[in-house]
Amino acid sequence: MSGFVFKQFKVAQTRSAMKVSTDGILLGAWADLTTSQRLLDIGTGTGLLALMCKQRKPTMQVNAVEIDANACADAQQNFTNSPWPDIKLMQKAIQQVTTTAEFDVVISNPPYFNASLKGQDLARNTARHTDNLSFSELITAFKNLSHQNAFLNVILPCPEAQLFIAQAQLQGLYLVRHCLVQTTATKAPSRSLMCFAYQMQECELTSLTIHGQGAQYSDEYIALCKDFYLKM
Repeated sequence: MSGFVFKQFKVAQTRSAMKVSTDGILLGAWADLTTSQRLLDIGTGTGLLALMCKQRKPTMQVNAVEIDANACADAQQNFTNSPWPDIKLMQKAIQQVTTTAEFDVVISNPPYFNASLKGQDLARNTARHTDNLSFSELITAFKNLSHQNAFLNVILPCPEAQLFIAQAQLQGLYLVRHCLVQTTATKAPSRSLMCFAYQMQECELTSLTIHGQGAQYSDEYIALCKDFYLKM
């Protein structure tokens, strides 16, 4: 698939190893941007999360970082052709990023494969495996680039989410929002949408079911994502 058309923008994805996914759409729609004026998207890939967040809050300054050159080419094309060409893109490892103005919100759909077998596609390995960006390194980057009232938003499969929560606690972050996502009402949750903060507070625990009767999207999924899907 060469592209994915949303209501206000199109995502070209001919060069990026990781394509538009339900995970990314969920995170882009769910992340709390209420107090955000400066956002950083770590591992932007095609630029999907940056674009979704900019659509939700056009006055917000959005920055994106991506290590892979091919993904960067797609992201830059997508930013340039969108209503928000001022989204700033950096091609480098997040471990090399510095800033003089700290971020309010960091968002990431991070790599999570750890011990699994790798394929022949090096770019896809980079996007999917934690070799180049471990959970600890992602959390460290957030802490280095944000202020004490900032939030970190991520999505992970549920088993990996538990590892991430434990690592975040070790590094002084607290889970403040947690949404368990299941594909249907009869299946166990498969994804965790998570928001972390520097300050401890009671965690807001919710759930979301993607599909209702048959193959139709559920009312709650439509309510979350209707501003983005072309036919919703």
